[in-house]
Amino acid sequence: MLDKEISARLCPRAAFWATNGVVNGLGKLAQKFWLANNLIAQIPGNSEPAREHSIDWALKGNVVLLHAEGAVGWHSNYVAPLMPGAVEMANEALKRGRAADPGFQAFVAPVVWKLVFERDVEPKLLSECAYVEGRLKIEPGEGLSLPERAYRLYETLLEWDEEDLGIEEGPAKTFAGRHRLLVAAVCRKLAELLALDKPLSEPSELLRIARRRLREAKSDPAAPQIKSAIDRLALNLRLGAYAFDGETVTQEELAEHIKRIRNDYCKGTMRDTLNRYVPRPAGPRTAIIRVPEAIAMHEFEGSVEDALMLLRGRMREALDDINGMLAVSGRLTTYPNPFHAGPIKASLTPKSKQWVAIAQQLTSDPARSLTCPFCGNGTLVVHDVPFDPKGGFERWINCPHCNEHAAIRHGSQISN
Repeated sequence: MLDKEISARLCPRAAFWATNGVVNGLGKLAQKFWLANNLIAQIPGNSEPAREHSIDWALKGNVVLLHAEGAVGWHSNYVAPLMPGAVEMANEALKRGRAADPGFQAFVAPVVWKLVFERDVEPKLLSECAYVEGRLKIEPGEGLSLPERAYRLYETLLEWDEEDLGIEEGPAKTFAGRHRLLVAAVCRKLAELLALDKPLSEPSELLRIARRRLREAKSDPAAPQIKSAIDRLALNLRLGAYAFDGETVTQEELAEHIKRIRNDYCKGTMRDTLNRYVPRPAGPRTAIIRVPEAIAMHEFEGSVEDALMLLRGRMREALDDINGMLAVSGRLTTYPNPFHAGPIKASLTPKSKQWVAIAQQLTSDPARSLTCPFCGNGTLVVHDVPFDPKGGFERWINCPHCNEHAAIRHGSQISN
């Protein structure tokens, strides 16, 4: 809601672009509230009404605010490629405005902000990790450091996708290498489902085409498979090179990693729904806001792409200045970046290792009688539960005496 705070102080009549799910996703009462606050619903495949309203509003001398990176990406140290809407609408407003007034002017003004914790929030972030582990049925990572625990969430999800797609993990591969292989495999599968004549170089372009094709051909028998591949690709593209490059990671970045997973994967409860619409930070934060130089579109002679490159460059410079100031002040808490270093050897807890040993013993004979290694009294009970038509299953193991239990997915993935 920081954008609303800024507009309330500087331009209270501003209009705001938001996703269709935010404006219309919580019922008529919430919709009425958002529309009264001049939020504009961006509806995929039907954005023309939103664009027309925005241009008309700007022609009346009002501000229109767009999040030019698109959906929230949870990457405060990285400026993602910008979408062209702001520049295109500014150009159209300029064209229409000049038709009535040769002196009409139009500007595209970038705004950059960074949120920094006011105190150490590691215990709160560990608690949020525990919540995500519980919701996704991942074994609790007690004893792991905060970066190890956050990394382990992503590594688990990566392993699940690798298993579903039949990708074998090489012992020397880094997380970034495995992630690239996974994205490439999903792109190949999606291109096959779409029967494309030639492969596309950019996964984001393939995603855009696939979404449009799905909207246009909902009755296609392959639509469920196409949607599944689209969803998997979109989720994996949310984690980019910005997560792998740096040798260190800040507490804020780890908080973003956790929020990204919680937003993308934890669904089905009111608590999760509220978190997606109004995510709560782990502690109080300070907003550091910068307004780089605007582009005067009435003086700019370059293309839309040129304007986007200039805007993104100015935003990067502003973000670099903020980070430089924070580094000098010593205000950021940093850790070794596990995504940069590769797999964490300590990602399995001692209890996990015991369950893995049990799973290995049961591989050849699920009916084998095994004594619980935790209490030494009960006999472990085994129950296999299928979860997909390709033969995948979860092996549920529990001790009726001490109630220790685990679920081993495909014989390799642990979850408590």
